[in-house]
Amino acid sequence: TMRQSTTHVRPRAAMQRQHASSSPFPIKVLILFIIATSSFSSFQFPLEVPTCNALTTATTRLKTTTWAEQPQHGLIHPSFSLSAKKQQIELERPTTASTKKKVRELQSLSNIRSTDTSAIKLNSDDDDDDSSLFGLSPSKLGAPLLLLLASQFILFIGVGAVIPTLPLYGKEVGLSAAASGIVVSTPAIAMFLLANWAGKNADKARKPAMIAGMAIIAASDFGTAVAPNLIFLLIARLGLGIGRAVSESGERGMLCDLASLVPELRGRALAAQQAVIALGIAIGAPLGGYVVEQYGVRASFLCVTAAALSAMVIYTFLDETVGKDVEGEINGSSEVELSNEEETANWAKLLSDDQWRGLSLCQCGASFGFAAKIATIPVLAASILPGGAVGAGALLSAAGLSGLIGAPIGGWLTDRAGPRVSASLAGLVSASSLILVPVAISPYLDLGTYDLAGGFNGSAAAFTALIIMWSIGASAQGPALTALAQELAPAGAEATAMALPRATGDGTYIVAPFILGLAADASAGVVPGAECAVAGTITLIGVIGLVLLSGLDNIGRVQPEAEA
Repeated sequence: TMRQSTTHVRPRAAMQRQHASSSPFPIKVLILFIIATSSFSSFQFPLEVPTCNALTTATTRLKTTTWAEQPQHGLIHPSFSLSAKKQQIELERPTTASTKKKVRELQSLSNIRSTDTSAIKLNSDDDDDDSSLFGLSPSKLGAPLLLLLASQFILFIGVGAVIPTLPLYGKEVGLSAAASGIVVSTPAIAMFLLANWAGKNADKARKPAMIAGMAIIAASDFGTAVAPNLIFLLIARLGLGIGRAVSESGERGMLCDLASLVPELRGRALAAQQAVIALGIAIGAPLGGYVVEQYGVRASFLCVTAAALSAMVIYTFLDETVGKDVEGEINGSSEVELSNEEETANWAKLLSDDQWRGLSLCQCGASFGFAAKIATIPVLAASILPGGAVGAGALLSAAGLSGLIGAPIGGWLTDRAGPRVSASLAGLVSASSLILVPVAISPYLDLGTYDLAGGFNGSAAAFTALIIMWSIGASAQGPALTALAQELAPAGAEATAMALPRATGDGTYIVAPFILGLAADASAGVVPGAECAVAGTITLIGVIGLVLLSGLDNIGRVQPEAEA
C-alpha cells in the first residue's frame, strides 16, 4: 500500500497584547524612555496580531509517511525522493558528516503546508502586493520576525545613548585612560568566556535565554549607573557581558530559525536586523547627548536599562522555535536523530575546517574596526570636527544611519552572489576607508582651509566621508558573515556554532582597544589617525584570510543534490 506524503503545521493561538506597567523611578529620563518605547511597541503591534501559521515553529511537527515500495511505472511520485533520502540516511548513520548532510537535504525537500486556509504559504513565487520591510514580505516572514526586529530596535536606542558617552564616563568617575580601557573591555571578557556555554543552552531553548539575558542586562546597566567605586563598576560590566552572551545566543539562534524558513531571503532577513540596529543607534546617539546634558553621564546607562526591560517584555510574545515540539518525526514513525556527539558543535572540530577558520579570522578583523569606532574615532572626531563632542556625536549618528544603506546592500548581495563574495567586498570597502584616515587628516596634506559649512574644512569633510564609508562597509559585511556561519552550522547546534565567530570577535575586542591605544600613543603628533590605519590593515588581513581559507568558488546557498 502507498500513503501519500503530507506535512501539517498546527497553528497556534493568536498572540495577545500586554501592557507594561510603569513603576516609580527617581530619575525622570527612565520613565520618559519607558513611555516612549512602550508607545512604539503599541503602535507597531495592535491588539489583534494576525497568526502566522508558517512561522509558529514551536508547535510544528513534520510527519511524513513513507511509501512501501517504488512505483513500477515510469512516473515517480514527487514524495518518493523524500522517502529515498530517508532510506539513504538510515543506511549511512555511522558516517557523521554524511548523516548531517542528508538531514539538511531531507529538511530542504520537505514543503511546509498548512491545513488552515488562512495559513501563509512560504513560497518564493508569492511576491504579490504585500508591503515589505527592507525587501521582505510580511506574508513570508510574519509577526515573529517583526517582533524580534522591534525589540532589537528599542534595545539599540538605549545602546546608542551610551556609545558617545563611554569615553566620558571614565573621566566622570575619575579613572585613568588605561583603567577606562579595562572598563570598556570587561563585558567582552565575560562574553568570550561564556559564548560556548550560552550557545549550547540557547540550542535547548531560545526564548528563555533571550528573556533572562535582557533581565541581566537591565540590572547590570543600572548597577553601572549607580556604581560607587571601580570594583562595583567592574562587577556590573561583567554582568553586562554575561547578559549579552546569554541573550545574543538566543537571538542569533531564533533569527537563524526564522531565516531558514525562507532560504532565498536569508541575506535580507539578516540585513533587516542590522538595519534596525543601525537605526536604533542613530536615534539613540543624540538622545544620549541630551540625557548627559540634562542629567549627567551616569543617566545614559539608565536608557539601556529601560530599553532592555522593554525588549524583555516584547520577547514574551514570541513563540519558542526549538524544543521537543519542533523536533517532530520525519517520514512516519522512523525518526532521523543525531547522537549527542553529532548534535554538539565542538569548536575544536569546527576550527579544523578551513572555512570556519577563515570566517573567524574575518570576524577578528572586523572587530578591530568596531573597536576603533568606540575607542579612537570619537576622540579624533572631537578634535577635527566643528563642535567638538557635539560634532563627534553627530558623526556617530550619521554613521549609524548609513547602516540603513549598507545592511540592505549586504543582504541583497548575499542572496545574489553568496556570503563569501559579499563579506569580502564589504570588508574591502571598510578596510580601505580606515586605512585612508591618516591621509585625510594629515597635517602635511592640504585639502583646503575654506569653510564648507559651519567650520567644516576639507580635512573634516574627508574624515567624515571615510568614517561613513567604513560604516556602510561594516554594516554590509555583518549579514554576510552571519549568513555564512548559518550556512556552515551543523544541524541541531546552530546557536553553539554561530557563537564561535562571535566569541572570536569578543576575544579580539578584549585586546583591540589596548593595541589601538598603543598605536595612537606611538604616533601622537606625527601621524594623526594611525590607529585607524592599524584597524583597517587588520580588517584587510581578515578579508584576505577569508578568501584564502574559505574561497570564493563555493558561492551562494548550498543546494540539495539533484535526484537521479
